Amino acid sequence: MIETDLQFPKQRQAPFRDWSPSIHYAQYQRMPKGPLAERRIYDFELLYVCQGEAVTIMQGKEYKLTTGQLIFLPSGVWHRNEVLTEPDARFLGIHFDFFDELDIQRESDIISDGDEVEWERFATEAVCDSFPPLSHQPVYTPTLDCVQLMDQLVHEFTMRPLGYELACKAIMLNILTHLLRLPVSRARSYSSQHAQKLKEIIEQIEQHPSTPWSNKMIADQMKLSIDHTAKLFKEIAGLPPNEFIHTIRHREARRLLRETDMSIERIGEQVGYSGIHYFSRLFRRHEGISATEYRKLSKVL
Repeated sequence: MIETDLQFPKQRQAPFRDWSPSIHYAQYQRMPKGPLAERRIYDFELLYVCQGEAVTIMQGKEYKLTTGQLIFLPSGVWHRNEVLTEPDARFLGIHFDFFDELDIQRESDIISDGDEVEWERFATEAVCDSFPPLSHQPVYTPTLDCVQLMDQLVHEFTMRPLGYELACKAIMLNILTHLLRLPVSRARSYSSQHAQKLKEIIEQIEQHPSTPWSNKMIADQMKLSIDHTAKLFKEIAGLPPNEFIHTIRHREARRLLRETDMSIERIGEQVGYSGIHYFSRLFRRHEGISATEYRKLSKVL
C-alpha cells in the first residue's frame, strides 16, 4: 500500500459505546518562538494554547490560535506548528486514540518517520451520526469546564495513582463530549448581554491568579450586584467565583511544583496566598498529600 492510496484521517462510524480512548501523552509544555518541523502523528492530538499565540498549517490551510483555543490534529495528516509570541508560548498537549488501538511505549512512537512509515498504525477517528467529526472543523474554543477536565487529565497522567488508566479514559470521553457539543453550548452560554464581559474577567483570573480577586471586585467590574454576578458567573464557569478562583490557583500551583524549583512559600505567593501555612493546608485538602510530596512524586513519575 502506498501513501496516495490512503485518505487521512481514517474514520470509522461507531456508536458511543464502542468509543474507548487511550491516553499516550498529557503534559503542559513551553515552546520558543519560531516554526517547528513539519510532522504527522500516528495518534490524535488536542493542542491547547494556555498562553501566547501560534499558527498551524495543515492541508493547505492556516489556522491561527490564540490563548484559550485548541486545535484537533488528526492522525496521518501532515502539519506544521509555529509559535508567534516572544519569547515562547505555553501549551497543554494530549495525545490519544479513539479505540485503544495503539501501543505507545515512548513519545518517539507517536511521530511517523517519513522514511519508515507503518501505514497500518495510523489511528482511526470515531465518527457518529449525532455530530460532525472533530476533524471537520479543527479549531475549538473549549469551555472552562472542558479546560478543567484537560488539567485533571494531565494530573492523573502525571501522578498515575492506582486506576489512573480508567480515570484517564473516563475524563477523555468527557472532554470529547464537551468538544462535540461545543457549537450548541456556546450559543446557549454566551447569549446573555453580560456574558462577554464576564468571560473577559474569567480569562483575567486564569492569567493573573495572584490578583486579590473577590466577589465584590468582580461585581464592581460587572457593575452588577454581588448576588447577580455570582449567579451569572456560575452559569458560565460552572463554579461560584470563590471556588473557581481557588481551582485556578491550585492548578497553577501544581504546574509550578512540577515545572520549577521555586520554594513552596514563593509558589504560594505566586498564586495568590500570602501565608505558607494557609497555602499548605489548602493544597493538602485538595490533593491529600503535601506540596512537597506532590513535587517529589511528579519528579519521579
